[in-house]
Amino acid sequence: MQKRIVSLIFGLIGIGVGMAVMPPFWLAIGFNNTWLTSPLINAIIGAIIFLILGEMASGWILKQLKRAETFLTKQSPSYLLFGSISTIIGLVLAAILSLPLYSLPIPGLNVILPIVLMLIFGYLGFRVGTTRREEWRKLLTIRRRNSEEDGNAEKVLERRADENYRKYKILDTSVIIDGRVQAIAKTGFIEGTLLVPNFVLHELQLISDSADSVKRSRGRRGLDILNAMQEDPDINIEMYDGDFEDLTEVDGKLIKLAKLLDGVVVTNDFNLNKVSQFQNVPVFNINELANALKPEMLPGEGMRVTVIKSGTERQQGVAYLEDGTMVVVEDGQYYMNKPLDVVVTSALQTAAGRMIFAKPAHQQKSLKGKD
Repeated sequence: MQKRIVSLIFGLIGIGVGMAVMPPFWLAIGFNNTWLTSPLINAIIGAIIFLILGEMASGWILKQLKRAETFLTKQSPSYLLFGSISTIIGLVLAAILSLPLYSLPIPGLNVILPIVLMLIFGYLGFRVGTTRREEWRKLLTIRRRNSEEDGNAEKVLERRADENYRKYKILDTSVIIDGRVQAIAKTGFIEGTLLVPNFVLHELQLISDSADSVKRSRGRRGLDILNAMQEDPDINIEMYDGDFEDLTEVDGKLIKLAKLLDGVVVTNDFNLNKVSQFQNVPVFNINELANALKPEMLPGEGMRVTVIKSGTERQQGVAYLEDGTMVVVEDGQYYMNKPLDVVVTSALQTAAGRMIFAKPAHQQKSLKGKD
């Protein structure tokens, strides 16, 4: 049935092309028979030619239509809306520019050139509308806001409030895997919408498929957290399906997206934090928030840890608390993979996290005994 419809469309196109193109064609090659100049004969010839072409190309055309349908069903409503509007605008511009071309004295060219022009402008309009849709949306939002605020006595106050409010909080890979953003968002302390770009989701998938078991478990944890946040009615989370093909690094794409949407980057990455600040992009660092809320570990306090790897100096060993805080233990290499009571000697808090320095408790006791 679909092939018949394609053939019928080709036949109708052939009728129009035959009536418009065939008479000049016969004159150009020197055939002056009166029956060849008949509109009916030329329409039949054009229909037959295009019916044959339609029968030959129907399979390929239907396959491409199916691919296009699958592609469009996966796109967001904003993608389809701005793509359709910009395509229509492109076609209208092409139709206006094609008016002088219809009067060209060259047979056939006065028909082909307008068609080519419409295809080019339609494609360009679609690309401009879909690749820059966030900018169009932002522009329309600003204009609508300005029109609503016109004549309002609180216009200045609202503008000041907008300067301090960012609707989109853009999550990076590290903060999704960390997981604490889910609890923070559920409490309502993060205003606006949590935004997960498609390129961040792609990076999570790559980590989940890694040959390294540690990376693989971290990636799967991140995907599980995203699914849990999406199903939670108390968390407002959305996907961003756009991309920046001119950039390869995810960090660069995050910064560019934050600038485009006037959003805030939410991260645990120390380097991304510094680069964002240098480019005047607001950053919400979960580690900084956690450090501000944690009670400080005072020298002399005790705890039990398990040293899991060697340090860098003085036979140090490294352990971690449940919240990820690193504990550097003096002479800790002698107690690898064993529970050890330690005493805090000092603590250091930075934007990258908190570090606690400690020594084994029995060493502290022996020192006191000597005193």
